[in-house]
Amino acid sequence: MIGFLKGNVVARDSPYIILDVGGVGYRVTVPKSVFSKSGSNGQKFKLFTYTHVRDDALELFGFEEAEDLKLFKYLISVSGIGPKTAMNIFGIGDRKSIAGAIIKGDVGYFTGVPRLGKKNAQKIIIELKNKFGESTDLDLSANSEEDDEVIAGLLSFGFLKKEALDSIRALKGKGKTTEEKIRLALKYLGKK
Repeated sequence: MIGFLKGNVVARDSPYIILDVGGVGYRVTVPKSVFSKSGSNGQKFKLFTYTHVRDDALELFGFEEAEDLKLFKYLISVSGIGPKTAMNIFGIGDRKSIAGAIIKGDVGYFTGVPRLGKKNAQKIIIELKNKFGESTDLDLSANSEEDDEVIAGLLSFGFLKKEALDSIRALKGKGKTTEEKIRLALKYLGKK
């Protein structure tokens, strides 16, 4: 419905921020990390949004990055997980830590989330672990700091993030230094 909102912050009341977009104030529920970055009133802000429609309400949920929104949509696709519970999951960690917990099968990570029991935590892991294996458009891997440097280097050369991630997966375990890994990734991408 609404893909993103770009405007000025006019009010903040955790977990909501109100964005003035063309004279209309949109109340958007955001994760704690986004709320803390929203700063003071008047600050320009862009949020990728999910519109949740119920019989009695219309709610917007916003994220700074499109990939966070994709993960949010994956989470709410699990039966028993609604937008508020998914937002609570974002309250305990970022995209990489959430993905890492799912990939490792760490039920304990999710049991600390308000409104989320052990049964639903297991359901998240079971249903999403397979989806993450199939997904090529969403970066949910918990990359090492060195891998992140390689990705940044490849992006600076003009490669797409998907290409950079593909090369890292293909070259896993090869190369000792960041420079060596970038060189190997460039060779790999040059052959494609």
